Amino acid sequence: MKYRAKGCFVEISNLHKARYGYQPKLPGIFKGSVADVLVETGGGTRAVSDHEEISALFKHSYGRAPVRFVKGRNEKTRDLLNVGVILSGGQAPGGHNVIAGLFDGLKKWNPASRLYGFLGGPSGLIKGRYVEIDADLVDRYRNTGGFDIIGSGRTKIETTGQFDASLGTAKKLQLNALVIIGGDDSNTNAALLAEYFIEKGCGVQVIGCPKTIDGDLKHKYIEASFGFDTAVKTYSEIIGNIARDANSAKKYWHFIKLMGRAASHIALEAALQTRPNICFISEEIEAKGLSLSQVVDQICDAVVKRAENNENFGVILIPEGLVEFIPEVKNLISELNEIMARYKAEFEGIRSFQAHSAWLEKKLSRHSLVLFESFPEGIARQLLLDRDPHGNVQVSRIETEKLLMHLTEKKLLSMKVSGNYAGNFAAIGHFLGYEGRSAFPSNFDADYCYSLGFSAFFLIASGLTGYIASVCNLCAPAGEWLAGGIPITMLMNMEQRSGKKKPVIKKALVDLDGAPFKAFATLRDELALKTCFKYPGPVQYFGPPEICDLTTITLRLEHGGA
Repeated sequence: MKYRAKGCFVEISNLHKARYGYQPKLPGIFKGSVADVLVETGGGTRAVSDHEEISALFKHSYGRAPVRFVKGRNEKTRDLLNVGVILSGGQAPGGHNVIAGLFDGLKKWNPASRLYGFLGGPSGLIKGRYVEIDADLVDRYRNTGGFDIIGSGRTKIETTGQFDASLGTAKKLQLNALVIIGGDDSNTNAALLAEYFIEKGCGVQVIGCPKTIDGDLKHKYIEASFGFDTAVKTYSEIIGNIARDANSAKKYWHFIKLMGRAASHIALEAALQTRPNICFISEEIEAKGLSLSQVVDQICDAVVKRAENNENFGVILIPEGLVEFIPEVKNLISELNEIMARYKAEFEGIRSFQAHSAWLEKKLSRHSLVLFESFPEGIARQLLLDRDPHGNVQVSRIETEKLLMHLTEKKLLSMKVSGNYAGNFAAIGHFLGYEGRSAFPSNFDADYCYSLGFSAFFLIASGLTGYIASVCNLCAPAGEWLAGGIPITMLMNMEQRSGKKKPVIKKALVDLDGAPFKAFATLRDELALKTCFKYPGPVQYFGPPEICDLTTITLRLEHGGA
């Protein structure tokens, strides 16, 4: 099967064709006529913290109540609606199904309603670059991975000019509403845009959808961000393959870095699925105040003890953001960020790494300088790369797995010389990142995202703005899921960004008192010494629901299951 895209023919795989035919499952409330769905309102809400500051910034949209959908007669049915949709930030499996759910809801409401997709993320709204999404277009992307239907981007709408340009585009297309599909920053942007549109009295509603494979956009009413399920299952398949290879060859320690800068949800879930010898949880490292050498000691201890059993191999999982949670490294990075911002022109005038190092000798504190000089040159160079828009080091570009491999090998060599280690250590590094962001969505993510798209539509049909779509009770069969929405301001706090305090959705970190972490903690002493690998295999799309529709272990444990 082929279809034409931008002048060329695109081959469609058999799996692709089969996925086109998959009909996502929906919460029971959405089955039947769209005219039979109303919202039921709860009590008022407050921000996570900084209530007064958040309230002052969102005068028109703060404190609104969560809503859930119930059976009832909606008299607005068949009003024509024009809606825009934006994919914002990094890709996450299932994004196309959010758009499909939104499209199907709109067309059931009124076949003449229109859906416009803004190209390349928020910049498409600002610049007025869009495409009308029709049945032919949306049908080519149902149940598929990626964000390629309209593309994504990381532009933030924050200046007066950008807000005004966004309003201009909305007026040109006579939009009734805008749906922003994204993570914490993108949904913060949605709340700001909703507030701006209310102030301008233009009548354009703004609804968000919770996306991020990192899993750190979580709340009582947002049990999972979409894409997490698929991404972790994809990574776990690869980790399981690597673990089986290690167990077969009986050699190599595999250091595997995983996505998750701010939170370790991916690493924790992957550990529960694959049972590696070691999995570091950044939040625990920070809570215990462990130094880099103590982290390395943990690795060396496992390597030595496994070597005594003639098992000179293993698997170690490392969250992407680990280095920022090690207090001494975090302090070094903070000093570097400040120095490079304060002396930007001077720093950029220096051409060689050696000259940079000499220059830093006069700027860094003694402790940070000693740590910086202990790093292999490749890692030290990465710490000096261009900063992100917030002025911070780009942690994803730091090869933490190679840093730990280097320091582990260095310590083991010294232990060998002193007679405290007699094994053979050889290490291989991996970074699993892009491999999971655009995979075919699991049945769970296909269903969940389609349900989120329908929820976003019904929030629009109910006249709401500044809300994020919510689907709960996710461990139950999809027909029993509970749909609704919550005000985005309910998720916010104030944080320091680029030297200024700004409202942002608070990231949900791994709860060290939560059931998922405790389940892992009970296993890890045994995992460090014994070979207990599990091999989950590829994501399953066809077969019994207990195999194909299974949620993550994290979600099941959070709901009191196993």
